Amino acid sequence: MTLLDAVGETPLLPLPRIAAEVPGLRLLAKAEYLNPGGSVKDRPVRAMLRDGIASGRLAPGKTILEATSGNTGIAFAMLGRTLGYPTMICIPEKASAQRKAILRAHGAELIFTDPLEGTDGAIRKARAMAAAHPETYFYPDQYSNPANPQAHEEGTGPEIWRDCGGRLDAFVAGLGTSGTFVGTTRFLKKRSGRIVCVSVEPDGPVHGLEGMKHMATAMRPAIYDPTLADRRLAMATEEAYAMCRRLAREEGVLVGPSAGANVAAALRAAIEAREAGPSPAAAELTVVTILCDAGGRYLSDPFWEEP
Repeated sequence: MTLLDAVGETPLLPLPRIAAEVPGLRLLAKAEYLNPGGSVKDRPVRAMLRDGIASGRLAPGKTILEATSGNTGIAFAMLGRTLGYPTMICIPEKASAQRKAILRAHGAELIFTDPLEGTDGAIRKARAMAAAHPETYFYPDQYSNPANPQAHEEGTGPEIWRDCGGRLDAFVAGLGTSGTFVGTTRFLKKRSGRIVCVSVEPDGPVHGLEGMKHMATAMRPAIYDPTLADRRLAMATEEAYAMCRRLAREEGVLVGPSAGANVAAALRAAIEAREAGPSPAAAELTVVTILCDAGGRYLSDPFWEEP
């Protein structure tokens, strides 16, 4: 087995203490932070690397170039080294110190971009570099590459359906590249038309949810399909931070802010579903969400110290 083979098949964890707020709620979270690279991004990165090699766009002598808030870069640096390729990462200066350190530990070369431009600034930089030197770089472009959502349609979605035993009422996931939501939703909707799929975004263009996009003001990824969401929820940064603390202190699950946003949104969706009825409050309600990455990548952030 190689590192590429170790990606996926992550457990679906119950969150009973968080779920206790809603009668009959079975709240399950896909523990993507247990992938070898520590995040959900291992899945699309593996798919994009395999596609690049198969198409001939990634060949010996080329450098992998990508724009990222951190996790995709880490996955490319890790899996790229496994395959023998160096990696160059365009990343906003505001990315957490832990993410930068992990990238450097894997030997990635970092190009920092304006923190005020977020990942959009990193995307513009990477696209300019790839256009200027196509012979030097393999630029998979996670925001436009169909292999990104395909990895979730073929992996994440089927795993969730299997591990739920086909008993699923709602799927909730945040939008960054949108690959996780788009691919997983496509699969789940093929299996059951009754599943409510809920997308989650920051509540404004200025936020602290690394990896997530406020679609109305950000560069919209080409792979994003806004017609797939049955509902859209806006998430405040502080609400996501509070859920991160709860998950660590109540469930023993140490994850990052985007995962906190997902769980908080899943809980909100469950509460609203109960209030809307008409099912009896005792009836089981199964909601699944994604734990995107490990909280150790954010320990320098001060929100952990709050009560």
